[in-house]
Amino acid sequence: MAQLMQNWTKPSTRTEIIDQLVEGVDRYNPQNVGILEDYLYHQIREREHDCLPNLAILKLYQFNPDLYNPDVVINILIKALTAAPAPDFNLCLALLGERQACANIPLPDGEPDPLRPLLPNLIQLSNLLHTCRFPDFWKTYLSQELAPLRENYTVECAGFDDSVRDAVIRAVQATFTNIGRDRFATYVNLQGADFESYVASLGWSLNTSTGVVSVPPNIDNQIKATVTRETITLPQLQKIVGHSAKA
Repeated sequence: MAQLMQNWTKPSTRTEIIDQLVEGVDRYNPQNVGILEDYLYHQIREREHDCLPNLAILKLYQFNPDLYNPDVVINILIKALTAAPAPDFNLCLALLGERQACANIPLPDGEPDPLRPLLPNLIQLSNLLHTCRFPDFWKTYLSQELAPLRENYTVECAGFDDSVRDAVIRAVQATFTNIGRDRFATYVNLQGADFESYVASLGWSLNTSTGVVSVPPNIDNQIKATVTRETITLPQLQKIVGHSAKA
């Protein structure tokens, strides 16, 4: 848990310049918003995720509405989406302020905000991931309704589908020791040879005769009985009996 927290607060992929911005007094200096936005697009190209600098961007947009860039916000939410079950998405959502409550706020040039039609979809996708409704997630994500999201945004996000699968794996390996092949295939939205290759890449085993995928043991999916021993001295017992008698 400590290691996970360390990776969240300061991932190894964060550059020294970004680290100085995030940890220093210039975190909310509007002159640095361009540096943070460039770092976001680096995350998108390189399949990395660093939540704190992205939160700093959203906070800068709150302080300086004239800096607001809807495409940046959408990409931040997409990156946060794949961090499930971590709370990154909800943290980002909380910083949208009025744009979440009143998503029909126009852009300074009077054009409609592209975040408006996509925000409910992104919230729905996040809820499906957090509630482990993975088949419903893929069905919704691949629907015609969300074609604009795929064609304009997630297509540019390197390894988006595999990042979602990473979120699925975090839930599966914390819950199962064995899982049926067909069920797991719907979770990761893969079939046939692609599914078998993916299972092998995880280091998990697939029994083709029984159709069962074995999940390696880990601290979360192992059931261990615990015995709690309580030692009560005779004087303590006498006090308990005495209080009971008085009652």
